[in-house]
Amino acid sequence: MGEHSPAVEADLARFYGVDLVDLYRGRISLRKVYSLVSSLPYDSATHKAVLGEAAAWGSIEHLLAATVDELRVSNWLFQRVNFEQNPPTPAPEPLPRPGLSSAPEPEPEHTKFLTATELRSYLAGLG
Repeated sequence: MGEHSPAVEADLARFYGVDLVDLYRGRISLRKVYSLVSSLPYDSATHKAVLGEAAAWGSIEHLLAATVDELRVSNWLFQRVNFEQNPPTPAPEPLPRPGLSSAPEPEPEHTKFLTATELRSYLAGLG
């Protein structure tokens, strides 16, 4: 526990009504403390102390953010395909996630698409 013992003690009292001092009094075993601490919810003080900013979101929040990101990309693609814009609208940025660096990813290489004639020729060569 070391540096995180205040958070562990607070969480044991908050979530389970257990006093950590009971461990030293012999009223609770170390195994029981371990089981309780490893089952703490993601919004516990212990998780926040250990993980820092990354503990701010659980799996539900990450899934919701991923859903929003995908919806924004889908709308952007629909707009790109159906409306001409000069200059084209840039792709949407993903929602920032706590605990993750926001360093930009390298630009993807632009793909050259085949024309209908080039595609027919390519497919004819396969058969």
